[in-house]
Amino acid sequence: MKVNDQSCINAIKMLGIDMIDKAHSGHPGIVLGAANILYTLYAKCLMINPREPNWFNRDRFVMSAGHGSALLYSTLYMSGYDLTISDLKNFRRINSLTPGHPEYGTTPGVDASTGPLGQGVANAVGMALAERYYRELTLKYYPDKALVDYYTYVLCGDGDLMEGISYEALSFAGTQNLNKLIVLYDANGISLDGPTSLTFTENVVDRMEALGFSIQMIESDPDLIEKAIKKAKRSNKPSFIYIESIIGEGSKLQNTNKVHGKPLDKDDISSLRSILDIKEDPFVVPVDILKFMQKKIEQRCKSVYDEWANEKTIICNANRMIKQIFNNIEKGTLSVDFDVANFEVSDDYTEDLRDTNQKVMNIIARKTPFFLGGSADLSSSTKTYIFNEDFMSKDKTLDRNIPFGVREHAMGGILNGMALCNLNVFGSTFLTFSDYVKPAIRMSAMQNLNVNYVFTHDSILIGEDGPTHEPIEQLIALRSIPNITLFRPCDINELLGSWDYIVKNKGTNIVVVARKELSKLSGSKAEQVKNGAYMVKKEKKQLDAVLVASGSELEIAMKVSDELDSLGMHTRVVSMVSQELFDKQSDEYKKELLPNNVLKIAIELSTTNNYQKYTSDKFIIGINDFGYSGSKNDVAEKMLVDFKSIKSRVEKIIRNN
Repeated sequence: MKVNDQSCINAIKMLGIDMIDKAHSGHPGIVLGAANILYTLYAKCLMINPREPNWFNRDRFVMSAGHGSALLYSTLYMSGYDLTISDLKNFRRINSLTPGHPEYGTTPGVDASTGPLGQGVANAVGMALAERYYRELTLKYYPDKALVDYYTYVLCGDGDLMEGISYEALSFAGTQNLNKLIVLYDANGISLDGPTSLTFTENVVDRMEALGFSIQMIESDPDLIEKAIKKAKRSNKPSFIYIESIIGEGSKLQNTNKVHGKPLDKDDISSLRSILDIKEDPFVVPVDILKFMQKKIEQRCKSVYDEWANEKTIICNANRMIKQIFNNIEKGTLSVDFDVANFEVSDDYTEDLRDTNQKVMNIIARKTPFFLGGSADLSSSTKTYIFNEDFMSKDKTLDRNIPFGVREHAMGGILNGMALCNLNVFGSTFLTFSDYVKPAIRMSAMQNLNVNYVFTHDSILIGEDGPTHEPIEQLIALRSIPNITLFRPCDINELLGSWDYIVKNKGTNIVVVARKELSKLSGSKAEQVKNGAYMVKKEKKQLDAVLVASGSELEIAMKVSDELDSLGMHTRVVSMVSQELFDKQSDEYKKELLPNNVLKIAIELSTTNNYQKYTSDKFIIGINDFGYSGSKNDVAEKMLVDFKSIKSRVEKIIRNN
């Protein structure tokens, strides 16, 4: 049998169907409908090295339509990545290299975790933004050749484009004119519940053209796809390739929603094997077909990779700045001299904590070019602007203030894409609007990315803005996300300690900052933040209760404790700056700080269930209702969380217990 492109495409299709059949789970429609796209991309277009899957200057590919994982894994196997037939047979099984949706860090060749539709589109935008930043940064110090110049491709479907995050992200990409972003749209007209005519009738091409993309419309033919991609690479705009495909092509259920997310029956699979001219047993791919595809990739990519690696070595040896840049971008860590022991803060320091946070972030930004980010059109309020730089734009590509616009959801997804390219990034908005970015935060944490979220306006004390802007349940929602570290500092000391931890540790972080002037508190310690919680004030005599608080409420707790001393009630005050870090401490440390046999009273202007793991619900002073519009003092009094009310409640709890 003569081996050709179609032989490889058919093998990819059948492998994907075999995987789904063995797992009794998966999505055959995209496997059969989009195999032409994936084969053409990997065999003829992507600049990759399957033997070095993390080569930094490789082209990126994001499978935003993450339900097409079987198609991706079969293509990666055929391309020569470190996957075996045994791995394909374990599709969707526990601890396999082939999970149900693509997972970054699990499968060789997977550049991003995808599954929630639209997120991958935003990730790709972030990767393209990172490429432009790296390219311009390396050219700044070595103008003869760009050592970073990859393309970013993303495969999306109808569902991706229905999700609002994709519109937000693509609008941003058009505004920034990210011309090395290529969107491949698998336009099959079918979604899970039926034809897209039920839900999705706008002219997608007109919409993308209006967003600033160059447009091509083609049929799903390998030659046409290859030509379209080559043309897109020459465009001075981001590209959108509309590929008209047939979902489940060749199946008896083709072009229907029934083929989207349900394994094919045995008769249909048998019929497919005949249509595709596959004579081998399931999971068997002839060696000559594998060699054909892998040779195409090697002939196109090997010399490019070898030349790049050689040039990079020579240039890094001769250019100290380029060497430093690559040391950072290949490790993905912030190598900055930032130590809380080096800071001296006067005892009378008082400032809006947002302003202090901006100063601290700028100290970090001055020490490294790899710390950048922006806000959802709120930098003047969240105070996350990098000084002496402008907003990033298509003309100001090295300025580090990224104007995401009012696009919280896309902001998080774009930041994730940038972090997947080893930048250390930040994004900000008001705490109550963290709800808009939460799905992306979840993906940040799942992939353990260096993304830092700064949320300000952290309580009902913003007053006049009213209940729509006053956060109540947001803290517990964010704290409930696995693998994040949330900091709610009480003053400049704890703020410094929070950022000290962030720059020294990999992972996803959230810094919650008050819109309030706060003084340096007596007893606050930057170096204790790493423990999550610590004693700010020790009891004067026999301990009656421990007051636990975070953020600006710690100031209230201290004043309450001082007044209770005069009444003969002796309390310890503990700052709970990070529950996540405290929960990681030894049992001995926890018991010493919060003794088992001592009354513990928590004070935080959020839902009371934030502290139920540390004390009884009846000993938590918080808020379980929405706020009001009015002055901060009036709102606090109305909700019984002003100083007088809190002191009265604490005193009553101690007397009654």
